[in-house]
Amino acid sequence: MQILCRDCLHLGQAPGRCPACGSPRTLAHAELTQLSIAHIDCDAFYATVEKRDDPSLADRPVIIGGGRRGVVSTACYIARIRGVRSAMPMFKALALCPDAAVVRPNMEKYVQVSRQIRSLMEDLTPIIEPLSLDEAFLDLTGTERLHGAAPAILMARLTARIEAELGVTASVGLSHNKFLAKIASDLEKPRGFSVIGQAEALDFLARQSVSVIWGVGQAARQTLARDGIRTIADVRRRDRKAMADRYGAMGDHIWRLAWGQDARQVSSRSKMKSISHETTFREDTTDPDLLDGHLWRLAEKVSARAKAKDLAGQVITLKLKRADHRLLTRSMTLEQPTQLADVLHRTASPLLTKALGEGPFRLIGVGLGRLTPGSHADLTTDLLDPNAARRTEAERATDIIRERFGAEAIVKGRALS
Repeated sequence: MQILCRDCLHLGQAPGRCPACGSPRTLAHAELTQLSIAHIDCDAFYATVEKRDDPSLADRPVIIGGGRRGVVSTACYIARIRGVRSAMPMFKALALCPDAAVVRPNMEKYVQVSRQIRSLMEDLTPIIEPLSLDEAFLDLTGTERLHGAAPAILMARLTARIEAELGVTASVGLSHNKFLAKIASDLEKPRGFSVIGQAEALDFLARQSVSVIWGVGQAARQTLARDGIRTIADVRRRDRKAMADRYGAMGDHIWRLAWGQDARQVSSRSKMKSISHETTFREDTTDPDLLDGHLWRLAEKVSARAKAKDLAGQVITLKLKRADHRLLTRSMTLEQPTQLADVLHRTASPLLTKALGEGPFRLIGVGLGRLTPGSHADLTTDLLDPNAARRTEAERATDIIRERFGAEAIVKGRALS
């Protein structure tokens, strides 16, 4: 049994506190130095970044979201203890936690921190599969020869660097495949580090609900429960063919993961299909100025993510939800890919104008699809618009200033609407 101190990274065999530094944060596992597939997930990422930047929030419940009719993007662990959850309507969250500090999301800032975390990951391995701004898989196979340390030590070192250099905490799961690594990362949040080895994987899984399996959401869970399947042990009592016959490809998927079988590789070439942002209003509206102000802010958020990921898109989509919850979408295909907020806004704005008569609206969103590498973006300017080149140069200059001085260094007037 090998034991790793997560604070000083001492690797030994003595149980209990670390013999080198006395820390109680030790990790013991028989396969500790043999496993190489890791999943890292930042703890309440948006809320943690906001607490880092505003010390007055440190001991307060923090909810990232906006407006009583909006939804919770994320919440710190103090708020979560009181029942606040992601995607919960804001009015319910505030009823549970009335003393919470509500902070509107600042995607430009979160993207910047995400890029810094990604850079630290790349110091360890090039095989990184990001799932979102704040979580990713890493394949550390073969890195011990390069770095002179086992993957477990490298991941403990990585989380320590993220916390010390960026002020963000993260939890790690380590196993022999992606499915188990992701489950492990959720076991001891926040600041957790859990290992699921091959030897105990089947026994561990047998005790779990089927909801730990990717793709088994509420509807699937209810369907399985009606057939008497509530745990992974229940799945294992079924024949693989019977599961496939009853539930199709999803049944086979559930059966394989129930037995800990996951052959998917960590892929650094996974492609995003689209980038989008949306906001829900406190009150239904057809106010064109208010809608245009929100449209600009959303265009900037989509643009910031596209630039951060070095992507561009050729299809711009406007999303509107009416008061009766009917969803309207309008799209425009550009002649060339873009990642500019100016182009996003100028393309979506006429779509919004044409749709105003179908309001009032309770939600507006904008998306960028048909993604390509950022090097393909905005190669030529609109010859029919003599000011296009000047606006492009101004936006690029604004990006440089914001990267150096922060997202709020420059705010356009229309964003204040």
